[in-house]
Amino acid sequence: MNWFQRTKEGVNVDTEKKELPNVWVKCDQCGEIIYKKDLWANFNCCTKCGFHFRIFAKTYIQMILDDKTFITINKNMVSVDPLEFTDTKKYSDRIKTTVSKTGIKDAIHTGYGKLNGRPVVLAVMDFGFIGGSMGSVVGEKISRAADAALAHKLPLIIVSASGGARMMEGALSLMQMAKTSAKLALMHEQGLPYISILTDPTTGGVTASFAMLGDVIIAEPGALIGFAGPRVVKEATGKDLPPGFQRAEFLLEHGFVDLIVPRKDLKDTLDKLLEFFGTKTDPHFDLNQVTES
Repeated sequence: MNWFQRTKEGVNVDTEKKELPNVWVKCDQCGEIIYKKDLWANFNCCTKCGFHFRIFAKTYIQMILDDKTFITINKNMVSVDPLEFTDTKKYSDRIKTTVSKTGIKDAIHTGYGKLNGRPVVLAVMDFGFIGGSMGSVVGEKISRAADAALAHKLPLIIVSASGGARMMEGALSLMQMAKTSAKLALMHEQGLPYISILTDPTTGGVTASFAMLGDVIIAEPGALIGFAGPRVVKEATGKDLPPGFQRAEFLLEHGFVDLIVPRKDLKDTLDKLLEFFGTKTDPHFDLNQVTES
């Protein structure tokens, strides 16, 4: 029954037709069809409505820091499976699969860099690694990033993107909330600035710990930010939630975040904040001499 299929010299054109190059993307918010190069040039934001697409941790590093100044620390830390946890698959197998798929060893990158010449310590979470969940490695790397900031008297910037604590590690994951918070308290005592940047999504134990402890808390437009999900909150309270509940704009209105900053303005905003906190440019701070802690 090939009556309605086009053929050319015996070849079925419909089945042999080549796919178009994957150079377009549809905006999840307004439905605009965007040429990918235009999207990238606009910091992965919709050119029509400004919707912020999710991006990888390495893209944030490139956006925030001066070119080729990022020096990674603690890059070889890998999660283990102390509870021998299994859900739909073994946790140990899930780790191996995710490492192979993403090319990174856990859900956060940490290191030194320079922002308009100002040396900083930067940590950036990656939602692509098991939902950016915080396990022992994420908590330890944030803790060591704070240690690095304390050792060199540098500001700390953390970019969060997470579904919360990593359930496969049980109480070990929950302990990271206290550990990271304690290290940030030490930074506060030393008068060192900590700037927290919340992206879509920032939820669960990450929101309940280091993400909301910044001296300045910045959110991206439209970012989902909260502890429990909207459905859980509604079921627990028995009430309908207000429009935009747990979005950045709602949280700004109610005092949970300090600023909403579009990506195109993020680096300049961070530079102004660091200047306000007294962080100076330091041409003598040699990133290449920083050793991994």
